[in-house]
Amino acid sequence: MIASMLKLNRSDCKALRIKDTYSLHRVVYSLFPKEDELHRDFLYVDKGGDWNCRRILILSKQMPATPEFGEIESKDVPESFLRWDNYGFEVKVNPTLRNGPSKKTTPIRGTENLYKWFIQKTPAWGFEVEAESLQASKIGVVSFDRGKSITQTHGTATFIGKLKVIERNIFISSFKHGIGRAKGFGFGLLQLVPIQKQ
Repeated sequence: MIASMLKLNRSDCKALRIKDTYSLHRVVYSLFPKEDELHRDFLYVDKGGDWNCRRILILSKQMPATPEFGEIESKDVPESFLRWDNYGFEVKVNPTLRNGPSKKTTPIRGTENLYKWFIQKTPAWGFEVEAESLQASKIGVVSFDRGKSITQTHGTATFIGKLKVIERNIFISSFKHGIGRAKGFGFGLLQLVPIQKQ
């Protein structure tokens, strides 16, 4: 896997017409060859920035193209990086539940419900969290216009904390493929820092 940081200054953002989640999605997708409408082998998250620079973290199987605007720095993620037992993590998720036969998704509402949802989901992602370390922030909703009068809305929450790997292969898959829904719009990228337990 390859980790990249795309840095865009104010003039880059203006030239690329970045105004919402969808326009950022369009910029990141332009860095990779299009396979088809349903498949993608990269994840990204908007790390924000300051007045002068916006940063987008990207995890991909292949090297991103050189962007027309902005700067990109890439480096390989060694396999050994995913062999630790404990990590500090941050992840931006789209917290939803899928309802039975209709398969309709509904957003998780309320901070307490968000914590419960995340803790209950983590074993399916190959890890468990230290509940006392878990914090949720940037809870809200993002909406954007996809053109043709189509407006898309996603719930959003960012979780940070400490995790312990319980199923290595599932955990590695979660890192490489992301967790939760709406991964094509900047959700689900597990950002990890190994922790050496005493």
